[in-house]
Amino acid sequence: MAVQPPFSVTDSHSLLWWAHLSLTEVYGTQDIYGRMDPMHELIATILSHRTTHANEMAAYKAMLDRFPTWEQVRDAPLDDLIACIQTAKYPEVKAPWIKQVLTSIIDERGAATVDFLSDMSTEEAMSWLTNLPGVGLKTASLLLLFYFRKPVLPVDTHVHRVTQRVGVLGPKVSAERAHKLLLEQLPKDPVVLFNVHKHFYWHGQRVCTWYTPKCSECALASQCAFYQSGGTLELSSTAGRNTGLQIRIG
Repeated sequence: MAVQPPFSVTDSHSLLWWAHLSLTEVYGTQDIYGRMDPMHELIATILSHRTTHANEMAAYKAMLDRFPTWEQVRDAPLDDLIACIQTAKYPEVKAPWIKQVLTSIIDERGAATVDFLSDMSTEEAMSWLTNLPGVGLKTASLLLLFYFRKPVLPVDTHVHRVTQRVGVLGPKVSAERAHKLLLEQLPKDPVVLFNVHKHFYWHGQRVCTWYTPKCSECALASQCAFYQSGGTLELSSTAGRNTGLQIRIG
């Protein structure tokens, strides 16, 4: 059953909450879960930048098959590590980041672990993570929410695109700025934030795709600014897309 919008969804807070409830009807409520242990997730997320999940996992497996411990990855010859993670885009950038991250953590903590983040405040943990090479707001937020249940909201390309198309975010808001703007409008409840992230992420993958959104299948179409415009809105999340084209209505 479709969730009826509030009498006024002209403000972004009401629109975001309505969209969250609507997508919960579609995807159900999820318990918080992570794919791996926190250290593995940190390195895998660095590999995931601008690449597919399949290529990320292929690079991750090849790296650990060749260098089975984090100390061995840290000490690996740079060219060898780059060769191992070739399936991930920009391996020549990611390999030095991975080595620098592991060096920083092991030098500071004496072991390759980030479990100590559970004892830090959200602000301290976020600051510590984003000071690492190659770790931005998205990576830090994923790790802190999925593994340490900190009240943060990861904004990847899918979350950014869907919230911007619906009209929760302005057309020029960057993904980095969206972390703060969306979080300010949501309860500081990790379970709610996890579900907002997963639902908008899945919706961006399956329905509100980058080039050919399936608007006729979308639970948000009735209130979606992008759909109502006929796809003519120019948005920072879909820069380079031909506007007004390739919208699947039927």
